[in-house]
Amino acid sequence: MATSARAALPPVPAKDITVDLLVIGSGTGMAAALTAHEEGLSTLVVEKSPYVGGSTARSGGAFWVPDNPILRKAGAGDSLDRAEEYVHAVVDGTAPAERGQSFLDHGTAAVEMLQRTTPLNLFWSKGYSDYHPEQPGGNAAGRTCESRPFDASMLRDERPRLRPGMMESALPMPITGVDYRWMNLMVRKPGKAFPRIFKRLSQGVGGKALKREYMAGGQALAAGLFAGVLRAGIPVWTETSLVKLVEEDGRITGAVVEQDGSEYTVTTRRGVVLAAGGFDHDMAMRHKFQSERLRDNESMGAEGNTGDAIRAAQDVGAGIGLMDQAWWFPAVAPARSGNPPMVMLAERALPGSFIVDQTGRRFTNEAKDYMSFGQTVLQREREGDPIESMWIIFDQKYRNSYVFAGMLFPRMAIPESWYKAGTAHRAESPGALADSVGLPREAFTEAFERHNVSAAAGSDEDFGRGRSAYDRYYGDPTVSPNPNLRPLDHGPFYAVKMTLSDLGTCGGVLADDKGRALREDGTTIDGLYAIGNTAANAFGHSYPGAGATIGQGIVYGYIAARDAAGK
Repeated sequence: MATSARAALPPVPAKDITVDLLVIGSGTGMAAALTAHEEGLSTLVVEKSPYVGGSTARSGGAFWVPDNPILRKAGAGDSLDRAEEYVHAVVDGTAPAERGQSFLDHGTAAVEMLQRTTPLNLFWSKGYSDYHPEQPGGNAAGRTCESRPFDASMLRDERPRLRPGMMESALPMPITGVDYRWMNLMVRKPGKAFPRIFKRLSQGVGGKALKREYMAGGQALAAGLFAGVLRAGIPVWTETSLVKLVEEDGRITGAVVEQDGSEYTVTTRRGVVLAAGGFDHDMAMRHKFQSERLRDNESMGAEGNTGDAIRAAQDVGAGIGLMDQAWWFPAVAPARSGNPPMVMLAERALPGSFIVDQTGRRFTNEAKDYMSFGQTVLQREREGDPIESMWIIFDQKYRNSYVFAGMLFPRMAIPESWYKAGTAHRAESPGALADSVGLPREAFTEAFERHNVSAAAGSDEDFGRGRSAYDRYYGDPTVSPNPNLRPLDHGPFYAVKMTLSDLGTCGGVLADDKGRALREDGTTIDGLYAIGNTAANAFGHSYPGAGATIGQGIVYGYIAARDAAGK
């Protein structure tokens, strides 16, 4: 699998214009645009990059919205009362309670809006547990939904404007998140995996024969939203960046945008919605607010996410919050400088592996959700005991059994370039592996043996790996008594270097329960809204479940547009 590159279409020429609502950003900002159009508002979407879709198009495409119509139709058994209990428990005071409550109160209506305004066919990812199911109100069956494979040929002439996915296969195979879980276990559970592989391959190849282009994940969700925007006749200006917001008498009345070296003024009657992502690729901001150890541009967020909208909001008096937070995502370190990190989703949870730091010892439950994993890494730094390097350790049986880094199928050899770069190491014994990596030999071999003893017993006494339903979702159901643990006893043994990446930052403009931007003193800035990763996370320091970032972007897009319409 490799990153795709497509030539985008030239942008629609910008001009001075007056509209009811201006949306800056074309990821979940499209939900705001669709809602505004339904409410009868003239709407314009402005996108900095040549592509529509933002980080949504690069994501797994899941969204987390409790007690929504998709869950109800599927008989998920969720309830708003349980969801309220859960959100309150996981947020734990790190964000205003009214933000989470408004998200829950409007979730059903927002998803119903998507069903009316887009051709998306959504389904429940049954079994994809909430990230903290042991908390009050948590749901081990999950509340995550995603799109069924979507035919991107519906975009017609605008198809080249859709942002490419982060990882695209050379084969036409629209793989949903649920598909991926089982395809990753193709060696261990072939009866589950291969029917899905054949189904998706047939759908992709058959679709090509019929001039259809099926895609899944974030590509499907972004394409479906874009199709709705096109169907509604909402204009989208690509390659058009935000220069500044226009303020008159304390109210935001529009924005100055730049396209091809010229500036234009978009005047708004009802407001501006900032939905331009976070500051994923502004390393000065990241080093200031998060960590000086973060490496340049190792975020998986869209490359145009450089904090422009956050700074523009600050220029008109908006406050900011939660700037130390991101949707952290541990990943395989790139073998070459300048290359992006490689996706690492199920790998940490699968048996026959564990993770150590530079001391040669484990430091956390490897299978925990990725945001919590990253917070553990940064907490160590704040405590003066930084994690200087991370290595995932596994044996040959692991390598023979599972997909790795989104590109190595079972039994495929690790690329020689990884070894040459020092990203990967291989040895016949734990001690020799420690020597090769440069880990303390005695500490590493002790950790290796301790892990093996715990794994044989099926109980991780140090960090509780496998106790949570979320841990087990990406485990191997053929391994018992704990699907996340197996002794490493099938040499040779491997170590692959990891890095702390992210799916985007989630600190930004302070906003209220209507998505309105706030000043530091808590007063609203009339005519200005912030949603998605441009806003401070409605869930504070937490990630409730798979797709919570997209979920709150969609729901707050709906809320903000309705407020702008006077609803």
